[in-house]
Amino acid sequence: MKHARRSPARRRLAVALAAFICLPAFAAPPLVTLVFRDGGKPVLNVTDAHGLTLVDETLGLRTADADLSDDLRLMATSQRPITERYRMTVGKRLDRSANLSETRYALQNGKGQKLDVVVRVANDGVAFRYELPGVTQATVTGESTSFTVPADAPAWLLPYGPQYENERIQTTAAGAAPGDYGYPSLFRVGGSYVLITEANADGRYDGSRLSHVAGTGTYGLTLADPRVESTGVTPWRTVITGDLATVTESTLVDDLADPARFADTSWIKPGKVAWSWLSEHDSPSNVERQRAYVDFAARNRIPYVLVDEGWSDAWVPDLVRYANAKHVDILLWFHWSKLDTPAKRMAELEKVKSWGVKGVKVDFMESDSQARYRWYDDTLADTAKLHLMLNFHGATIPHGLARTWPHLMTMEGVRGAENDPPAVGNTIQPYTRNVVGSMDYTPVAFDAGRREATIAHEVALPIVFESGWTHLADKPEAYERRPHALAFLDQIPTVWDETKFIAGTPGQDAVFARRSGDRWFIGAIAAGPARRLTVPLASLGVGPWHADVVRDGSGRGDVVRSAQNVTADSSLSFDVPVNGGFAAILCPLAKGQFANGCFR
Repeated sequence: MKHARRSPARRRLAVALAAFICLPAFAAPPLVTLVFRDGGKPVLNVTDAHGLTLVDETLGLRTADADLSDDLRLMATSQRPITERYRMTVGKRLDRSANLSETRYALQNGKGQKLDVVVRVANDGVAFRYELPGVTQATVTGESTSFTVPADAPAWLLPYGPQYENERIQTTAAGAAPGDYGYPSLFRVGGSYVLITEANADGRYDGSRLSHVAGTGTYGLTLADPRVESTGVTPWRTVITGDLATVTESTLVDDLADPARFADTSWIKPGKVAWSWLSEHDSPSNVERQRAYVDFAARNRIPYVLVDEGWSDAWVPDLVRYANAKHVDILLWFHWSKLDTPAKRMAELEKVKSWGVKGVKVDFMESDSQARYRWYDDTLADTAKLHLMLNFHGATIPHGLARTWPHLMTMEGVRGAENDPPAVGNTIQPYTRNVVGSMDYTPVAFDAGRREATIAHEVALPIVFESGWTHLADKPEAYERRPHALAFLDQIPTVWDETKFIAGTPGQDAVFARRSGDRWFIGAIAAGPARRLTVPLASLGVGPWHADVVRDGSGRGDVVRSAQNVTADSSLSFDVPVNGGFAAILCPLAKGQFANGCFR
């Protein structure tokens, strides 16, 4: 990537500004410098520790009153460290510690108009936002924000649609077709990965997307609305960067979000969900069939049944009572238009709350506009008041809302099982969409869908994918025909104390380990030809461990369960078939063997 040569004065400015980025000694962050190019256009240059440019971020904001994109100069800087500890109800780990360094760059143009660029740097990335000093209301007409990566950088991109359900493509930064791409967008630059997204986006602004300039590595930021009624502060334009472990384990999007709006989370219960719509579309209108799903959930300690489109006021209250008698709770689906005004929303939500419903799935929002983001805000507030948990389906991607609103269990924003995607997509989503928050993919389709991934691959998905509510996509009979697979699924939780990336390459394979209490759950999946997948165990603790493993059996029959003891310096390694995988549970031998191994 070529840039205009810097003058000695500009080089000194870049070095001086880099010194303002102060981080705790234990961090290994990217390096950030602010430079001015082409007549006062500010650019954040982000490099790795060796000086390799990862991304250039061109800055600028346009309002109805000012063009703050060029003719800018630096007037002052200030710095502060930020350390926050918070706890989540869902996500890749529950207890979080955010350590960031913030630098505020006060800029001014020749007309005396001011713009602050606030930059936060963490060991897993860089984020910036614009602030209009002294302003609490401004009409934003656009941003001059753009991201430039090397033209030949491999890229995994999502052609933009407001439902975020298109198929991701693998290309290069310059080779991608001109057009709009949705977040998060992943690039590989040298030995590092660069994931571009946004954080803390809500009704105070709107959403955005990336517009590609043909034949270049430049992606400009395009707002959803031509005019945004802003508070004078934008969302965080966020770059998560590092090796694949750093990227996939990152919590930067949540770290940048507003703190939780309420403290009492005792009523919030993540968990697995039995769900009938994908495997039998008409079943949500059949109360007897929903009772069968309740019975299945009760037999397998699944806490919820979601009744999707087609349910009726005439029988849902009875179904709730039937389910509650079996220690199962009911969730209900809504089209968002049923909740699109305050009066309609409260009437519907208070009604189902009175029946004993514990949460709702709201669908088909399909917009990044400010109006829709304000609707999200209101719906989150109203469901919180009523102690109703929430799933946004047909939605935008997570921007940190699950930190701000702890009752948000998951969001779609992905080409999930209902779209019948190819198996290769399963090995891309963990490095892209699922990095930024819980993902309502609806996994584990044994008999439903295209049946391209093997049974063991499907069993591994609730570990490889993270979602506070994990909706199991197939019918009871499909699981009960495979008792070993079902017994393993019954063990998998949906919240995690710790997450570790073990191995993999986007579009080829993915191996993740997630810890719940003293047990590690390992999911390993592959796309394409048969191969051997290996899971080194050194990062999981000292061991020794007992391992219960499930692998593919014959065809689409049940998985084969085996057990072995392993040490921390060993590995689990198995041959897997085409689009195959395996899954395992590890528990410490030091606590003694259980009658059923690691199964509890």
